[in-house]
Amino acid sequence: MEIKIGMFINDRYEILEKVGSGGMADVYKAKCHRLNRYVAIKILKAEYAQDKNFVQKFRGEAQSAAGLSHPNIVNVYDVGEDNGLYFIVMELVEGITLKRFIERKGRLEVREAVGIAIQIAQGMEAAHAKHIIHRDIKPQNIIISREGKVKVTDFGIAKAATSNTVTQNALGSVHYLSPEQARGGYSDERSDIYSLGVTIYEMLTGHVPFAGDNTVSVALLHIQGQAEPIRDTAPDVPESLEKIVAKCMQKKQERRYQSASELIADLKMSISNPNGNFVSMNGSVPDSPTKQMTKEQLEEINAATTITSISDVLDDDEPEKRKKKKKKRDFDDDDDIDSMNSGLEKVLTVGSVFAVILVGVAVLYIIANYFDIFKTIINPGSIIGSTPTPPYVATNTPTPEATPTNAPDLVKMPSVVGLLDKDAVTSLKRISNTFSIRYEEEFSSEYEVGQVIAQYPPIDAQISANAEITLTICVGRETGTVPKVTNYSLAVARQALTDKGYTVEVDYEYDDLIEEGYVTRTDPEALTMVESGSKIVIWVSLGVNNTNVKAPALVGHTATEAQTLLEELELELGNVEQDWSDEYAVGVVISQSVDADEPVRVKSKIDIVVSKGPNPDPTPTPEPTPTEEPTPTPEGGGEPTPTAEGGEPAP
Repeated sequence: MEIKIGMFINDRYEILEKVGSGGMADVYKAKCHRLNRYVAIKILKAEYAQDKNFVQKFRGEAQSAAGLSHPNIVNVYDVGEDNGLYFIVMELVEGITLKRFIERKGRLEVREAVGIAIQIAQGMEAAHAKHIIHRDIKPQNIIISREGKVKVTDFGIAKAATSNTVTQNALGSVHYLSPEQARGGYSDERSDIYSLGVTIYEMLTGHVPFAGDNTVSVALLHIQGQAEPIRDTAPDVPESLEKIVAKCMQKKQERRYQSASELIADLKMSISNPNGNFVSMNGSVPDSPTKQMTKEQLEEINAATTITSISDVLDDDEPEKRKKKKKKRDFDDDDDIDSMNSGLEKVLTVGSVFAVILVGVAVLYIIANYFDIFKTIINPGSIIGSTPTPPYVATNTPTPEATPTNAPDLVKMPSVVGLLDKDAVTSLKRISNTFSIRYEEEFSSEYEVGQVIAQYPPIDAQISANAEITLTICVGRETGTVPKVTNYSLAVARQALTDKGYTVEVDYEYDDLIEEGYVTRTDPEALTMVESGSKIVIWVSLGVNNTNVKAPALVGHTATEAQTLLEELELELGNVEQDWSDEYAVGVVISQSVDADEPVRVKSKIDIVVSKGPNPDPTPTPEPTPTEEPTPTPEGGGEPTPTAEGGEPAP
């Protein structure tokens, strides 16, 4: 079944986009509609879905990974099969691989590298506790989330470790391969520790410890080569950390850290005591216990050394004669012993050299057979650039011309950088249909979405017709949040923004609250999501503006006109209220808080009152109060004469 964008897997997972491809499976971003969350779904490739061995291995991967739950390991949510599609649903981690992180920074700071290494080791520790070996620890399989969390992913070749686990093939990336994996020997938890050591080496130096023209040469360097000391490249790395990496990368498993827990303890110690001498480099685990000889066995050996020969026991010669004879025989015996020891040493020396040669040939045969170059070793004429030596012929016979042969299994890597991913694949398939193509993603401001940013192997490299090719695809510009730099000095704010890849522009404004020379705001404002390389305007305070201006006459203008008049004088519009007015039309200013032509400081606020028009229901005018009639007075206009009680006139 072909995977299409928008299709549903198991009536639950909607495929949104393809995010990567591996040796056996493709990885898609999907949405789980049951739990309403985004996930990564790994689907076994169609060409392998019919192979029972691959299906079994794919299910084994799922079962191994599903048993792990740790903050530093990508979680597995679901495992299933839908119409012949075998899939694993995993946690979707938004971030960048450690490989890309190293490439961007060149090399990491010591504390940063140690912090990442501790988190990787903690994930390994959890897996090893359940007897699961990753077997492919490398920066490409380490994701650093946007929150800074380190997660180990891709348990594509992990198996449950048993007492007889022997790798039949050298698995994993050759640059991080342990010596025992390169030899096709026994691999265990300490193989992951070796690979982590190589990863730490790369974080601290910016390059892998072993590099070569081909995978075979790199594998041989892992087996017998010595890496350049870290401090030769990075003198700032503490000696204790250099010893930790050296111990992780020991050729013999018994000389490495025996567990991730031991490694974590030393890594933490290197932070608190960087110059300490706490790393033990001489520890070893014997392959078999030493057996103690019994007292009886020792007595038998001692007795055997004191027995004389039969001729000495039966000899009847005189004591002096026997003594001389004994002395002569002792002398002869010493010569025989010396000559025997010398011959034995030669035999042992020759045998040891021969045994070493046999072992070396066996190792080379295994590696050559695995990496499919056995034909090249057997047939020197297949090596590019070589010319077969013509057979010896007599001088009177013309020498036949040697026909140069081109290696049919080696092709030249074309340039696909700048092409869209589909066009790049088409170009590669024209050269060989057996290429294994895997994808990686990266943000870029130089390329459009979908274009190839980088390729590996590089242009014009001679590669196998079935080689694995890695294409790095542009997913757009990297986005991030504008950091909050308010109240920072201009220098600090500028550095914080340029460190994140933004272009900075500076502008100035007066501010009553923030001291002169410090940032008042940014545009876009803090915590806004923007693309990498965007322009950020930093506004810097000029301090309090003490300049005075005359307040404008706002009465009679509309509210909009009033605001314009204020802005022209660097004043601000304050509160706007409304009131009825028979004199001014609706929307016209009828009063202002500061009278016109009054001096006012720049940036001051002036409040206004705007007309709502005439009052439709005015308050009625109160009627006058009626006046009481006056009391009539007697004729003559005099005052009434008061009377005494009883009605008689007062005297």
